[in-house]
Amino acid sequence: MILVTGGYGHLGRAVVLGLLAHGARVVVLARHESSFAEQFAAEIPAGHLHFQSCDVAATPSVQAALRAVRERHGLPHVLINNAVYSAGQQPDALTDEQFALGLDGSAGSAYRCLREVLPYLRENGGGKIINVASMYGVVAPDFAAYEEYPRFLNPPHYGAAKAAVIQLTKYFASYLGPENIQVNCVSPGPFPSEGVQAESGFVAELRQRNPLGRIGQPADLAGAFVYLSAAASDFVTGHNLVVDGGWTIR
Repeated sequence: MILVTGGYGHLGRAVVLGLLAHGARVVVLARHESSFAEQFAAEIPAGHLHFQSCDVAATPSVQAALRAVRERHGLPHVLINNAVYSAGQQPDALTDEQFALGLDGSAGSAYRCLREVLPYLRENGGGKIINVASMYGVVAPDFAAYEEYPRFLNPPHYGAAKAAVIQLTKYFASYLGPENIQVNCVSPGPFPSEGVQAESGFVAELRQRNPLGRIGQPADLAGAFVYLSAAASDFVTGHNLVVDGGWTIR
């Protein structure tokens, strides 16, 4: 059974659908059951997909959610840390509170969920943790792409937090390896949401900077999580699987 935090967003939904297509049982940990029901109306009746209320920003909520999952569905085998939250965008004008929130929204929440799921993975005799990082945890933005589209600019605390997620992954891969727990992460590249894709000029800026000459579609991302969740990746740990169409090779 696979836990996915924030599993009904632009990319989270594709990851969940990919896992379901390969026979996995999935529990989405998120705040809004109405959004979950709206996004997965066709999949819920099959009985392999479930919702559990959880706010990854709050340790008591994460603890309660994991207890409920254990009682209702049994022990988890995989945790996918996909949820994210942030505030603020202007690089040189973030408040202390915004900067701290952005760090917590990626790195803090991933650590919080990782820490709290460990007793269940240990009870299970092992398991897998997959964190979601970003190409901007590997490289800096090409600011020329945003000159005419400043509202889409990726802020500094996002990249800093995603870089921290990559290091957190390596740290716990080493720490938990003797316990048969593999820890990996996936770094998506240019996967703009549907709303952002409505701005064709900005999409063109992304395309021309990518070796594959296109942006990523949600389905392009699912296979990475299927692989890292499966027994096929049992000898893979501490790895950052970059799914970016080649963006970071230049």
